[in-house]
Amino acid sequence: MQFFVENPARLSHNVRKLGRRASCPHDKEVVGLPVSLAITAIRACRLPVLFLAAFLLFTAAMPAAAFSPKAIPAKAAIVIDDSGTVLFSKFPNARLAPASTVKLVTAMVALDLLDPSHKVVISRNASRIRTISPKLCPGEELTVSDLLHFALMRSINQAAVALAEAAAGSEDAFVALMNRKARELGAKDTQFVTASGLPKGVQYTTPRDLALLMKASLSYPLIREILGKKGYVVRTSEGREIFLESSNDLLWQDRHMIGGKTGYTGNARHCFVGAIMTDKGLCFTAVMGARSRRSLWKSTMMLAEIGMNPELASQHARRRARLVQTPVAPLFSRTQADAPLFPSPGLTVEHEPADRFDLSVAP
Repeated sequence: MQFFVENPARLSHNVRKLGRRASCPHDKEVVGLPVSLAITAIRACRLPVLFLAAFLLFTAAMPAAAFSPKAIPAKAAIVIDDSGTVLFSKFPNARLAPASTVKLVTAMVALDLLDPSHKVVISRNASRIRTISPKLCPGEELTVSDLLHFALMRSINQAAVALAEAAAGSEDAFVALMNRKARELGAKDTQFVTASGLPKGVQYTTPRDLALLMKASLSYPLIREILGKKGYVVRTSEGREIFLESSNDLLWQDRHMIGGKTGYTGNARHCFVGAIMTDKGLCFTAVMGARSRRSLWKSTMMLAEIGMNPELASQHARRRARLVQTPVAPLFSRTQADAPLFPSPGLTVEHEPADRFDLSVAP
């Protein structure tokens, strides 16, 4: 039996030429490839991501000062340990658009209400939801487990809506259950409007809440299993066999990565929440509002490094505390004749929000 891949977006142009049309009448533009060929091409196309391996070696020698909040190329971020202690953060309580990271809660609520083997028929409403490939066809029948693979591995919005309709009758009713679940788990600065994460109304979460939700999701064995998979084959009732590849590139780059969930919309930018195993247990990272996938992975790897070496963050905190205690007002005083109006050339002033300053003397 031969499987076919229905999401060749990451494959090279030469490999795409070998593809052929998929059989789903609802998804005319999907291209298929034999799975063995696709896996080889996927591995080859991951070469640009190898910079992450080099980044790990680089961060091992980075000074603690490099882990200032401004060094994280994202709007907000956090890393917490398994006890919930914050090891490092950048605007951890900022309310930002969550994009597809909401699907972690979608998955938890679906499993609270549905058996993984329960079969779901894709409604016409769900099939019309805007999403990336591979797309689901109306009338197709898949198990809850299969839909969770679509939602968590490839962020297929149609799968999230199909799960919502199967569990609660409608997406709106399901979202109410999602918000209740979030509050029960301690995510008090979170509000969902859609089961997929697509923009609608006022929808937000924070890095702190997102890390808590990630931690809770791993208590579901099936969710943890899916988040850790690099690839999976789904067989639909219509005879399609679809290879799903995880959108979490770090599964290929870091053996400590347990799993995670990506997200992207034009408003949210690139987001990722993940879990990493360290010598002291699990650590949970959340990055929101990165400008690119490269910045997203860089931010996550920096947080992972702090999770594995918490002393890096504590060294930076002690350094900042010493600098804050250093009297600097005379340097800016107009009333003292012996004090310059502006700082000396050897003094650098790095402005941060909320009128905080990081003062460091150049060597």
